Amino acid sequence: MKTLQNESINPVSSIDFDVNGKVHSLSFEYIIDTYMQASEESRLVFLSALQKAVDAKEMGIEKFFEGMGQLLLMSHLSDKFQ
Repeated sequence: MKTLQNESINPVSSIDFDVNGKVHSLSFEYIIDTYMQASEESRLVFLSALQKAVDAKEMGIEKFFEGMGQLLLMSHLSDKFQ
């Protein structure tokens, strides 16, 4: 969260995903919180990728959270079908 604050990025910003006609909105804060509950290795990879996205500036950050949100949704949907 400090990284976002340092870059003046609102953590309640969200990205919308259309899954079979149903829109799911995930906030940056939710995405970060979810990945921070993962394993230590996953957290380190996430934080490293976030820093690279921040270094790429605004467009990199948006693409980063879009990709991370898609991974979360795919994981959630695959869990429902198992």
